[in-house]
Amino acid sequence: MTEQLVARLLDALPHTQCARCGQPDCAAYAHAIAAGRAAINQCPTGGAEGVRRLAAITGQRVQPLDPAHGAEAPRAVAWIDWQACIGCTRCVRACPMDCISGAPRRLHTVIESECTGCARCVAVCPLECITMENASGSATGWAAWSAVQAARARARYAQVQARRAAPAAAPQQSATEANEAARRRAAVQAAMARARQRRDGAGTP
Repeated sequence: MTEQLVARLLDALPHTQCARCGQPDCAAYAHAIAAGRAAINQCPTGGAEGVRRLAAITGQRVQPLDPAHGAEAPRAVAWIDWQACIGCTRCVRACPMDCISGAPRRLHTVIESECTGCARCVAVCPLECITMENASGSATGWAAWSAVQAARARARYAQVQARRAAPAAAPQQSATEANEAARRRAAVQAAMARARQRRDGAGTP
């Protein structure tokens, strides 16, 4: 296994961090492929095009997606039912992108612009009040997820991982952090407004 091969494989993965490949994240999947511990057809998010990309890098033959890891499908984003949410924060802790905002015993909402559709939040919700909504129409695989989105998700995941691994420190906020916090608040407010419109619309006869 070479670091160069791992780097090339990482560049070819979608970085949604869905873990459906059987590995904890996309980086672990790249290492597993490079080490011969995982096949190249275990990423349903990348779909058939993803398999072709990994085959070109590894020199392996192109093969169909392994159905044991899921099927290629349109990209989706998570949506939380406000009326059912009890604020348990399990989804907040499960989200690899840290794109669910909410405090204990408070309603949660998804920052849709940062959601990769990994669906990890769905699996941990005790009340099953999280659903995945189509965000790409009929487009699937890499036709529904661009290289720009993959790069952004990769960078955000790295930031989230570093923040969660860092020891607790005295609260200090730089200008950049303050701007990011303001941007996040605005995104949350917009997401909450969309959720309210969706809920009100659903209740209209």
